[in-house]
Formats: sequence, C-alpha cells, structure tokens
Amino acid sequence: MELGRIGREINIGFIGLGFRGQPELELICQMEDIRIVALCDVYTDRLQQGGEIVKKAKCYLPQLTQNWHEVISHKDIEAVIIMTGWQSHITIAIEAMKCGKAVGLEVGGASSIKECWDLVRTSESTGKPCMMLENCCYGKEEMTLLSMIRQGIFGELVHVQGGYQHDLRYEIGMGDINRHYRQDNFLRRNGELYPTHELGPIAKYLNLNRGNRMLSLVSMASKARGQSAWLKKNRPDSPLVNAHFAQGDIVSTLIKCAGGETILLTHDCTLPRPYSRGGRVQGTKGIWQEDNRGIYIEGMSPGSGDSGMHKWESDSAYMEKYMHPLWQEYERFGMRGGHDGMDYLVLRAFFESLQEGKPMPIDVYDTASWMAITCLSEQSIAMGSMSVAVPDFTNGRWTLPREKNDTIFALD
Repeated sequence: MELGRIGREINIGFIGLGFRGQPELELICQMEDIRIVALCDVYTDRLQQGGEIVKKAKCYLPQLTQNWHEVISHKDIEAVIIMTGWQSHITIAIEAMKCGKAVGLEVGGASSIKECWDLVRTSESTGKPCMMLENCCYGKEEMTLLSMIRQGIFGELVHVQGGYQHDLRYEIGMGDINRHYRQDNFLRRNGELYPTHELGPIAKYLNLNRGNRMLSLVSMASKARGQSAWLKKNRPDSPLVNAHFAQGDIVSTLIKCAGGETILLTHDCTLPRPYSRGGRVQGTKGIWQEDNRGIYIEGMSPGSGDSGMHKWESDSAYMEKYMHPLWQEYERFGMRGGHDGMDYLVLRAFFESLQEGKPMPIDVYDTASWMAITCLSEQSIAMGSMSVAVPDFTNGRWTLPREKNDTIFALD
C-alpha cells in the first residue's frame, strides 16, 4: 500500500465549517475516493461557503443543513467528520455511532468522565469506530521520534514532555465577534483545555492503552492575567474588558504511568510567546528537546562518557537518518494540506483504515483517555492540585494483545 492510492468510495457527512472545518473540507475535496453527501453548520454563511467549496472542487452540491441529526441519520452516509466546538464533539459522535456511522472526531477536551465512558460503550455496542483526528501524531518530527524510540535510540523511556504553547490572545479575545468557541472555555473553565496535540504522540511513544496506561495526574494553574491585559490594550471598549477569565495563563499537568514513566503537559495560550509544542523525550541512553533543537545520545554525541562533559548537538542529522518510512513516502508523494502536511495524513489514516476494515490507528480508547485529561485536570485544580485517578477505559484490555493496524498509517 502507498500514498495516493484510490480505494473504494466512501460517502461522508461533514459537521462543523468554522476556522478548522473549512480548510479540512477543502483538503477532503482533493480526495477522489471520498464523496461528500451532506454538510452541516449552525451558521448559514459558513454553510453556503462550504457548499461552494464542494461544488467548485467536485462539481456537485451536497445537501446543506443546520441540523446535524439530518446528517447522522442519512441512509447513504457511511462516516461523519465532526469539527464543531469542543463541548458538542462527543454528543454528536455518540449519536452518529448509534445511527451506524463511523466517526472521525476533531480534537478537544472532554467536559466529563461520563461522556468519555459513553463514547467508549457506544463504540463497543455498535461496533462502529471512533478515531480522534489528532494530526500531531502524524507530524514529521513526532513520527521520526517514534521511529527512534522503536529502534531503541533513547533506551528505556523515563520522562516525556509536551505542550500546547501558542499565543492565542487574539483568537480568544475576538471570539465573541468571530464566533469562536475557545473564548467561552477560557472564561469558564480552568484546566488542561487542549491536551491532545502533545499527549497523542506521547501516548504512542509510551504504548499507552497497549501494554501501558496512565494511572493518575496532578494539575496546577497559575493566575490568569494575560487575556485581560490583551483586552484592555486592544479592545478597551469591549464588555469583556472587565470579565474574569477562569483559565490560568499556565497550566502544568504531571501524569504517572503504569510503566513508571512520567509525562508533563503544559498549556500556555494567553501570554506572549512563539509557538512550540515543547517536546522532550528522555530515556536511559539520551535526551531530545524541541526548543533548542538539541539531542544527546550516549556513545554517539560529543562529550559522551563518564566525564560528565555532555554536550548538545543539533538534531538535524538524526531527523534525517531516522525519518519514519511513512514520511519518506510522503515526501516522495508530495506534501499537501495544512499544518505542514499532517492534516492530510491523519484524514487518510481514517479513510483508508475504514476502506480496508482495519482498526483505527487512534481508536476510541485512545480518544476517550486523551480527552479525559481536560476534565480530570479541572478536578485536580479545583481540589487544590490533589492527585486524581485516570480511568482505564479499556477495562483491563490494555494488558492484553490487541489487533494492530498494519497499514502504512500504523502508529503501534
């Protein structure tokens, strides 16, 4: 199997046409084996724009509706792509699976543990897959690190870090004007609101839900000052200028795993800073860090030995040498789509796994456990940063062999 293959045609419904949804719709329109049967959004202007995107690319006009129930109950639709606001993701996914549809779910955190359990149990009872479309799992850097980890370059992993560290003050501060759901979340919630960009790849590094799992977490939030300061400077006449933002500027979440590893997640969106996912991989043979593009591998890097004079070196040669086979193929094929090509890969992973009848490379247990970090971190912060147990959504099956995805999109 190789990139660019055309499989059997899949009829899909697409729900949510905002800032994330429209670019993804444009990307899917480039896929010859995907037919877009219906589009849904609550806003008529976005709905009409989505219809025009499909009409221009595919030469037909899909059904347009403001009612997502019409999409998930459509008899000709096999799968739905859900790109709505965070709080509605799981509700729509559950009802879609009950209607016999496979689900590709955009990222975001869960509001409660109950809805995560409901998502898992619905997938199990209906036999329909639910895959989180976590594009960072398919990033070039993340997949290269996965390749290095599988080859033992870092030895046994001990500690991994990642973050969603992205100055979003404009997006949040203009959310009431631009109709962006992120603003409401920052006003009312305080936790690790967007955990999966960092946790998704880390989960694959550590074999979470496949021989390992998260046991507990502790989360702590700083004071909230950055967004209010931005509003005072940039929107002094806004009714939000005196609003209290619940979300702390920096949220740190420390997770303990059954294998003894620790994970540190950082959420940092309301202070001035360059973008970074803050990656760090550390094991018994070496360490890699994103922010200094540095790596140190014992026995390979300068200063190796017992002298203690260890020295960072650039990771560029390692990134080239250990590039994941999927990305080697992707560069030959030609990168496309947003987020440095990751969007295309994660969408094709979903569609081609469905075409081939393979397990999703990011399955419903991954989806539920990654999304649960949001509401668990909220609980921990609200209780004075007490330790909170992470549920085992596999019900013990994380200890047993599982059927693997054996396509080129495999992450196991």
